[in-house]
Amino acid sequence: MKRIALLISLCILASFIIYIALVCLPYTHQKDVSSDVKKDFNIDDYYSDSAGCDRAMILSDNGDALAERVRLIANAKNSVTLSTFDFKADVSGKILMAAMYDAAKRGVKVQILIDGFSYLTHCKDDPYFEALGSHENVTLKVYNPVNPAKPTKLMARMHDKYVIVDDTAYILGGRNSYDYFLGEHDGYKNYDWDVLVYNAQNSPNSSLYQVREYFENVWELDICKEMYKKPSKASKKNSSKYLDELDSIYSGLKADHGKWFEETDYTLVTSATNNIRLVSNPIEPSVKEPVVFYTMTELMAQSDEKIVFHTPYIMCNKYMLQRLSKICSDNDNVWLMTNSVANNGNPFGPTDYLLHKSDIIDTGVNILEYDEGVSYHGKCFTIGDRITAIGSFNWDMRSAYLDTELMLIIDSTELTSAMQKEMNAYEENALIVTGSDSYISSDGTAATPKEISKKRKLRIALIKPIDWLIRFLM
Repeated sequence: MKRIALLISLCILASFIIYIALVCLPYTHQKDVSSDVKKDFNIDDYYSDSAGCDRAMILSDNGDALAERVRLIANAKNSVTLSTFDFKADVSGKILMAAMYDAAKRGVKVQILIDGFSYLTHCKDDPYFEALGSHENVTLKVYNPVNPAKPTKLMARMHDKYVIVDDTAYILGGRNSYDYFLGEHDGYKNYDWDVLVYNAQNSPNSSLYQVREYFENVWELDICKEMYKKPSKASKKNSSKYLDELDSIYSGLKADHGKWFEETDYTLVTSATNNIRLVSNPIEPSVKEPVVFYTMTELMAQSDEKIVFHTPYIMCNKYMLQRLSKICSDNDNVWLMTNSVANNGNPFGPTDYLLHKSDIIDTGVNILEYDEGVSYHGKCFTIGDRITAIGSFNWDMRSAYLDTELMLIIDSTELTSAMQKEMNAYEENALIVTGSDSYISSDGTAATPKEISKKRKLRIALIKPIDWLIRFLM
């Protein structure tokens, strides 16, 4: 009996190992950038000498980011499209749902696309999502739903975050759809960026149509599955309770924040742009060419002006380090800002940074570490005084090779000036790295990062031994 029990245990262990291998091994092969992608890159596609049809503004504040989403949805006439990596039915999430439900009641077509892993962990079986998704004017789809029977697809995620309303405007950036990123709430939060783009001339040449075409291509994939298509009678009966609550939230919001619902003349609060171009990774759930990474770094490589990029964490393979080294060898005014180990909200980010910090220093990039206590989640860069980019791309191998990712590249001196001021507000409070364990503050005096918490030290100790094995997935 003991021998049989041992054999059964070994079979179970072997099956588990094989399953994990099926989940992870397909992504160990990281694709090179194809010759077609390299040939298609043209620096002139990202600049223009004349004014374009779009105007834009930076949304740096979490409260403003929620307010502008509500404003756009509240004034929608025909369509609302929301694509998000993560969505929760917390305070801000319910506010978004309430606004979309009100729009649906007005006859507006509402489309919601959520990543499969986030849907499983935060939306599946949630009565608010079920109630909203069951409305006749709402279609809710899930990108690559988690299916244990398809282990080779489990690691591929949709990391996009944007809202499109009518042919009027869109918001795109790095914010997920819940309290950590939207609204003004007590407790844990992240700092992040969005850009609101307004089709000022109602032009068919607006970048809005680039984002819409991208959305439709993802929406029509076979791996995007519609949820709540045929709710049961019991579900329909229960839905009224939750829809009534969304109505109540919306009414209360209008009473407390009436200005959020007023139509805004965006020409008065936005900046003129010359050119806006959306850059995206391949959208199929599989190993991807690092299209976004290549495009960003090629833009940087072809500039001799100051370059500043922000990322919450940085986890690079050999190719990514080589690209950064080449940029810095030709330009000594390249700056990176990322979270300090103590400040990083991702458990894998600080561990990998500790282990590979010397590799990043060796590229020649000037490093700033944000150490102010609130996790920085921003993904952006500026080049010279004309280019601003905001989106979902983290400088890690997951963003480069695994996930769908978006970066919006904007040519605008006015917007870039505003963006640099916003970025400087973080950079002035960051520590300047002068060595593996040495820092100075912005005034040039020696500085010491905040102490790493005991909880984070424990996480780092647990992850360190396996970092080499899993870092390509993080």
